[in-house]
This record gives sequence, C-alpha cells and structure tokens, in this order.
Amino acid sequence: MKTLLLAAAALAVAILPATAADVQVKMLNKGAKGMMVFEPDLVKVQPGDTVTFVATDPGHDAQSVPGMLPGGAQPFEGKIGKDLTVTFTQPGVYGVKCKPHYVMGMVAVVVVGDPAPNLEAAKAAKNPGKAGKLFTELLGSL
Repeated sequence: MKTLLLAAAALAVAILPATAADVQVKMLNKGAKGMMVFEPDLVKVQPGDTVTFVATDPGHDAQSVPGMLPGGAQPFEGKIGKDLTVTFTQPGVYGVKCKPHYVMGMVAVVVVGDPAPNLEAAKAAKNPGKAGKLFTELLGSL
C-alpha cells in the first residue's frame, strides 16, 4: 500500500507543469553602471521563462534589436513608461534596447538557454555609439 501511494505521488508530481521563471529587469535613469541603464543588463533564462522589463523610471521602453534575435524568435516592442513582459521560447541571444536612449548605451542582453544559435550574428550586428561598445562587452562575456 505504501509503495502504491509513493508511486501515485511521484506520478502526480511528474505530470504537473513546470513553473517558468520570471526575471525582472529595471529600466533606470541611473543605476550601478551609470546613466540610462537596464539593471541587470545581462540576463540568463531558459526557454519558456519570461522577463519583465519594469518601467521603474519614466521615459523608457524595451524593444528587440534587429539582427540580434535567434531564428524563429518574434521581435517585441514595449511602450514608453510601461512595463513589458516577454516570454522567450527560442534558444539564443536577444539584444534589447531603449529606443530613446539607445545611442547612449541603454541596452541589455537576454540569453535563452544556449547562446550558440545566433551568438556570432549578434556579435556582428552594428549598433551605434555607446550601445555598440556595451554590446561588445556583454557578448564578449558569454
């Protein structure tokens, strides 16, 4: 009887859906690394997890960077001053920018599972000003 109960409990746990993680990234006027930043600016998640870009300070948005998305991934674009939650399903590297502060270097990288599918393409993507320098640093750390 005890064995039957243990088996039933194990089966019940096995068929429950896995709980996906939600990571929060703040959009800030000033953070630990300076002015106009995402904090943290490098996030590692698993396929199916979500990242919520939190409009902690006004005047920011979060949107994907063209040329810095894995194959099959959908681009995303939030609204100024609003939180944005994105579910990441495709493994690889995602570039994220705040459109108004992009040239100032307000960028972030989300790595979903294995970065390999598009890491080299993301490194080769052209980005203006300080954004390009920060992306080089972030991607170089992977």
